[in-house]
Amino acid sequence: MLENIRESSQGMTAKIILGLVILTFALAGIGSYTNSVDTSVATVNGEKISQQAFNKAYQAQRNRMAQQFGDMFDTLSNDSNYMANFRQGVLDNLINERLIDQSAESLAIRVSDERLKKTIREMPEFQVDGVFDNNRYLTMINQSGFLQTSSFRDYLRVEMTRRQLSQALVSTEFNLPYQEKLQQALQNQTRDIRFATISAKQFEAGIDVSEEEIKTYYQANQIRFENKEQVKVDYIRLSVADIAKNISVTDDEVATYYQDNIASFTQAEQRRVSHILIEFTEGDTNSEATAKTQAETALTRIAEGEDFATLAKELSNDTFSGENGGDLDFLETGVMEPSFDEAAFALAIVGDTTELVKTSFGYHIIKLTELKKEVIQSLVDVNTQLQAKVSNEKAQEKFYILTQEMARVSFEFPDSLEDAASEVNTKVATSTWLSNSGLNTNNKAPFNDPKVLEAAFSDLVLQDNLNSDIIELNDNEALVVRLNTYQEAKVKPLVEVNAQIKTILVAQKATEKAQSTIQKLLLQFKAGNDITEQLTKNYVSFTVKKDITRYSSDLDQSIIREAFVLPHPTEGAVSASTVALSNGDLALVELQAVNIIDSIATPQLAQQQTSQLAQSVYKSYVESLKVDAEIIRGKVAEPTKY
Repeated sequence: MLENIRESSQGMTAKIILGLVILTFALAGIGSYTNSVDTSVATVNGEKISQQAFNKAYQAQRNRMAQQFGDMFDTLSNDSNYMANFRQGVLDNLINERLIDQSAESLAIRVSDERLKKTIREMPEFQVDGVFDNNRYLTMINQSGFLQTSSFRDYLRVEMTRRQLSQALVSTEFNLPYQEKLQQALQNQTRDIRFATISAKQFEAGIDVSEEEIKTYYQANQIRFENKEQVKVDYIRLSVADIAKNISVTDDEVATYYQDNIASFTQAEQRRVSHILIEFTEGDTNSEATAKTQAETALTRIAEGEDFATLAKELSNDTFSGENGGDLDFLETGVMEPSFDEAAFALAIVGDTTELVKTSFGYHIIKLTELKKEVIQSLVDVNTQLQAKVSNEKAQEKFYILTQEMARVSFEFPDSLEDAASEVNTKVATSTWLSNSGLNTNNKAPFNDPKVLEAAFSDLVLQDNLNSDIIELNDNEALVVRLNTYQEAKVKPLVEVNAQIKTILVAQKATEKAQSTIQKLLLQFKAGNDITEQLTKNYVSFTVKKDITRYSSDLDQSIIREAFVLPHPTEGAVSASTVALSNGDLALVELQAVNIIDSIATPQLAQQQTSQLAQSVYKSYVESLKVDAEIIRGKVAEPTKY
């Protein structure tokens, strides 16, 4: 059959068909490359916001949230609705930034090179002992993804331009003296009140709850009476710290380790160098050729005897080091790019200079200005440190071997942990009840680790009743678990929660009686009647408090809040209301007097008011830009990697 197919495919008709098929695929392929797909997430006045820009902003915001809220953010991130709003918020911020950039451009707002340079020099991230360090500057921006100093300057210029526009808006905002005075008066104001607290508990006596009411409440609130799924597990555990307790280290082992790792105790040779940098645009052959010609001219001028420091100040595109004669301070290997390191560390005599050295920054001419010889710490100086180091390394090696054995034996004998425990010289222990819900705040380490909980509640452990796979908590700790006792999630039977429900219903009915009672008292009180006798029947009386402030701590906050929202008392009218307290009681609160205290507004208050007004103005400005803008939003999905 295959032979027939092979022969048939050699005919002219078959070749024509095959040619057409190939042509179709070729044209389709060309089309796929010539027709680019728009992956932008939004367009603002014709300018696109790329998916890449969104992913970068999303990742940055996600990292900030994770650092701020920790495990709480992990829980929130599992909520699809929350994350959809989160992504939309990131997109909104990008749109706002683009609108601000466009507005700044239309207003011709610029940041000068001199101001940009001054800002960089004053940034604490680039300082060592309070002084700008060019070597640190180049390293840090390189690590941050800016392969050229010009790229970082461009980024910073955009940020500073945005800030300049926002400052231009907010700095024009101000608050008037009467506003400060009014705010200060409100903050310092005190009030005289009296209140009577009625406990709902006193109404519980004599309240009956029927079995039908209990049953109805039980049916409507079963989730409140559910036992969560829980397990107890047996486990065996290995840790480097426990193994290290039984490790002995000899002097010979310490000496051998010292010799084998002498580089770790050696302060490497340090070289202080200066450089002249001529930048070019990467990928632009004309720019690179021009830069090389300029660098060769500088090299010739140095060879003819011109001062290196003077030329660095005149020619170097690294303006910060150029102001100091091109000085980069002391250099260690690995800080700069390999080609720079290789050339700099090939210089043997102070005063020597290199030929042209090419890096991603541009062309360099490097001069050795100072040399520090290497320094080696003695064995005596590091003996104590090495004792602990060698002990830990031996324990790590033994931990690795024992971990492999524990994994092997617990797998080969999956119905018990005893064999594995015996093999690695440890004991089987049993956990407390473990829950697999929420943030697992009730589970103590190591059972609050997601990897342990995943294993403890896995089908292998729960359904098959076998030992778990080995769980590596980190490089220094591992364990294996198996089921001891399982408690499935189920609603407690009514008979078990009957008394609890009865207590709840009695409390609810008592609260209803208390609310009815206090409302009747309030009506009589506001009508001008004396309610002293009725209060006495309910075992309470008025308590008077003078000069309470908004931030008083000796009263229930519910009473204080109510006291400061009640209207000023007037002749012939009672200013009073009722409020529920944090402990479940109810209170009748009467405002008797409002005390106005004259005071001078503080600068802090004025600053706070101005700041609030400024934020409102800035937000309004952005919203006004949106009104006249053409904004097209795309669909933003959860990035596949973050």
